[in-house]
Amino acid sequence: MKIALFGTSADPPTAGHQAVLVWLSHHYDLVAVWAANNPFKSHQTSLENRVEMLRLLIADITPQRQNIHLEQDLSHLRTVTTVENSQQRWGKETEFVVIIGSDLLDQIQRWYRIGDLLLQAEVLVIPRPGYTINESSLQNIRELGGEITVANLTGLDVSSTAYREHGDTQALTPSVADYINQKHLYKCQDSTKTKLYQP
Repeated sequence: MKIALFGTSADPPTAGHQAVLVWLSHHYDLVAVWAANNPFKSHQTSLENRVEMLRLLIADITPQRQNIHLEQDLSHLRTVTTVENSQQRWGKETEFVVIIGSDLLDQIQRWYRIGDLLLQAEVLVIPRPGYTINESSLQNIRELGGEITVANLTGLDVSSTAYREHGDTQALTPSVADYINQKHLYKCQDSTKTKLYQP
């Protein structure tokens, strides 16, 4: 069995995250996803709210994909700990693939116990518009002993940052937008007209 491990700050989760989840569900036996606190980022809403928005995002997928699971208990500041916990749950014979966006390609080299992580899981890079994938960065991971590949997928040109900073609501799916409005989670929501993502 091959499992994709996809932790995301989900601040908020977007149609781009949803598209990646669907793509992964067609390529892996199981997609384990969770909302994470990234020690390199500051978050604008609580982890509890981000988990709920991620749950709504998954529920919105049509048609439903039965192999996408919200596995919030896997969330940990250290990805290597997440992988070790995944091995305890599904067994060391299971193949694990850590999913990162191309915006994290340089950052991953500084992750805690990166050498141990790369011994236990492959890395799959999801291309993101605006973030160049440098061959040298890929090579650096390989020199650390890792197996790293780039997905044959280009993420949607939407992002959580664009929503937070510019009120780009086309990034949001309807249920996530409704949740944000009900909870008044982001400053930008009150000053923009809602233009939701339409697949």
